[in-house]
Amino acid sequence: MTIIHNAEEFDKALLTNKVVLADFWATWCGPCRMLMPVIEEVAAEADGKFAVVKVDVDENEQLAMRYKIMTIPTLMVFKNGVAEDKSIGVVSKAAIMNMVEKYL
Repeated sequence: MTIIHNAEEFDKALLTNKVVLADFWATWCGPCRMLMPVIEEVAAEADGKFAVVKVDVDENEQLAMRYKIMTIPTLMVFKNGVAEDKSIGVVSKAAIMNMVEKYL
């Protein structure tokens, strides 16, 4: 799992990985903290098939605006740099894996 610190790092992650799961979150967000261990499990099971990145919306406002993130946590799946799918709120590991696996 990669912590994204700026738009340049995010764009690089999209270019170097075929499929990317992006977790848009914030440190003060309770539901985001609830989802964190699930995202860590997903990242551990990615096994190189896809990348998992975390984007703190407070540190990366321009990315949040670029992808119209209005509610967090928001999960987005990117394939070949293009946003393909989105999930808002706390979801199960199975739901996340199903969302990602459609694009592998």
